[in-house]
Amino acid sequence: MNEIGNALRLSLQVAAIATVFVAVIGSSLGYLLTRYRFPGRDWLEAIVTLPLVLPPVVVGYLLLVLLGRNGSIGGVLYELTGWTLVFTWQGAAIAAAVVALPLMVKTTKAALESVDPVYLKAASTLGQSPAKVLFRVWLPLAWKGILAGVVLSFGRALGEFGATLMVAGNIPGVTQTMPMAIYQKVQMGNDGEAAVLVGILSAIAITVVFLSKYLERSNAAP
Repeated sequence: MNEIGNALRLSLQVAAIATVFVAVIGSSLGYLLTRYRFPGRDWLEAIVTLPLVLPPVVVGYLLLVLLGRNGSIGGVLYELTGWTLVFTWQGAAIAAAVVALPLMVKTTKAALESVDPVYLKAASTLGQSPAKVLFRVWLPLAWKGILAGVVLSFGRALGEFGATLMVAGNIPGVTQTMPMAIYQKVQMGNDGEAAVLVGILSAIAITVVFLSKYLERSNAAP
């Protein structure tokens, strides 16, 4: 049972840190893609959406190429610090964040686009800067939808398996999150502990889905 506790703790830690990054970067990208029209906008949106359609293992492989000791990012980091992100919980958090990012971007866009343009035009006509329009009009009217994206991103990060396995491995007590612990328990024939982990993860997932739906309905309400 101690392994279950360790897997749960590590999963929550990885998902929480991944969600913080996703909330900041994803909401910023969602605003950028909603507010501005610029060359390469469609390409940027397509690249951001890729983790939704690529197999997680492929995403993990690409991250491994970038973050490994010989990678363009990981190589520089290793030369400067002697430390690598591969096979660490930090690497698992990065993998979870990359996979969850598209959900945050898409929900942020949907929330911002749901705001009646009349309010935005009125604020601009009154001489409000884009930043003031964002913080005084857009966010107050769309924050519940954006929060729904944060909740969904947390759930996605918590359940991530393929990309995390490629980048961080499956090291008990170090990088073994709940999905990987479930896989290992099933492989070992320990169905009882696997069922406990499945029950915990399913309960969290159901809570996340219902909470996000509630927030989405509240955001859409007049």
